[in-house]
Amino acid sequence: MSALPKVTYISPEEYLLGENDRSDGIRYEYVNGQTYAMAGASRNHNRVAGSFFARLFNHLDGGHCEVFQTDMKVGIRSLREDHFYYPDVQVTCEDETDKYYNSSPCLIVEVLSESTARTDRTEKLTAYTLLPSLQEYVLCSQDFPAIEMYRKRTEWQVERYVGGQNLMLESVGLEIAVNDLYGFLLSEKQT
Repeated sequence: MSALPKVTYISPEEYLLGENDRSDGIRYEYVNGQTYAMAGASRNHNRVAGSFFARLFNHLDGGHCEVFQTDMKVGIRSLREDHFYYPDVQVTCEDETDKYYNSSPCLIVEVLSESTARTDRTEKLTAYTLLPSLQEYVLCSQDFPAIEMYRKRTEWQVERYVGGQNLMLESVGLEIAVNDLYGFLLSEKQT
């Protein structure tokens, strides 16, 4: 019988100290003492995340809320849980004090890939709902116009939106046409 590999616990403080100023460009997410390297993103992944970011940035420009992209972590710290994730897009309307992570986002957007979809729908959904400030969690397909929305006010029940429909982001007061987020896919099909 072979021995199980030794699992080394890393404290949140050790993780943050090592992660915040990494020179190698590799990013790691943190879940209760363990770190996980993040995979690179595809062209479509970047297109969907960028489209979401651009619409939120333009909508929020000049207001109190701020939108952040993939390099800003979300920290979830409670008595029994410590998580640090890099969502694709997030919005916070609070005065955040840490320069490397937000702890009070009202909106989080993740773009799904084959390797992350299960984690995004289960582990991250569960962890993100621990945040008292979070109002909406949005999951976007990267390959076709499809969005899953989870809202605090509906007890995190899933709502689905597809091409031709509009999505209302209540947390920031922005209505977005699903087709607008996926314009690059629609234009590719026409050529």
